[in-house]
Amino acid sequence: MKLFRVIAAIALAVLGLAFTGPAQAADTAQVSVVHGIPGATVDVYANGKALLTDFKPGTVAGPLTVPAGSYDLKVVKAGAGAGGAAVVEAKGAKVPAGANVTVVAHLTADGKPALTPYVNDTSKIAAGKARLTVRHDAAAPAVDVRADGKVAFEGLTNPKEVKADLPASTIKADVVLAGTSTVAIGPATLNLAEGTNTIVYAWGSATDKNLALAVQVIKGLHSNPTGIPAGTAAPNDTGRWLLVSGAALVAALSVLMLTRGRARRETASRAE
Repeated sequence: MKLFRVIAAIALAVLGLAFTGPAQAADTAQVSVVHGIPGATVDVYANGKALLTDFKPGTVAGPLTVPAGSYDLKVVKAGAGAGGAAVVEAKGAKVPAGANVTVVAHLTADGKPALTPYVNDTSKIAAGKARLTVRHDAAAPAVDVRADGKVAFEGLTNPKEVKADLPASTIKADVVLAGTSTVAIGPATLNLAEGTNTIVYAWGSATDKNLALAVQVIKGLHSNPTGIPAGTAAPNDTGRWLLVSGAALVAALSVLMLTRGRARRETASRAE
């Protein structure tokens, strides 16, 4: 009976290890912040607490790991404090568990400050490919986005986004007024590395002639290998590996317990 209790304890410990990690990870989210409002260094508050301070235009901050939930976001001039006048704010912004979100402080098409949240695409990317995402967050009309001089995305308006999975490579990207060859931003050299999502933000004001690009890169989106060499476990199969290993261990100990019990009975029988 003592050996049986040991086996049961080992089995429960294995099951606990298999499920502890994912449950904890599911309670948080990854949040990045982009400052796309020209001419103002700001502080960013979430639910009254400082999230970012002395945040300069064109900067991408994060990702920050935060508890999932609802947030009141407020952007104020640097040093103004949580009670300072809002440059822009958004109440009740939802941050779902497990999500990867970027919040952009930017200008609308007609030049008014706004906060726009985007859910970043972190799905797996095929071998040899990279993902390019373009977001229009500038006080500017509709634009076309070109890669190496050819239109890749057309008619993009504020605050929309477009994306595509492309062969991994280095490209020269620029932004032109929709339907024309008039360059509004760029060109900029982008390294689209395999297994990454390169997110490009057009920000600033066409009227004030300060349009610019900000770039965020999300790594580690390579597809899982189709096969797993013997003796190794795929990163996403840790729980399954632990369960299989635990089951094998329990089975081995069970066989050992039965074998020892049979040997004792045979010894006792011969003694009689």
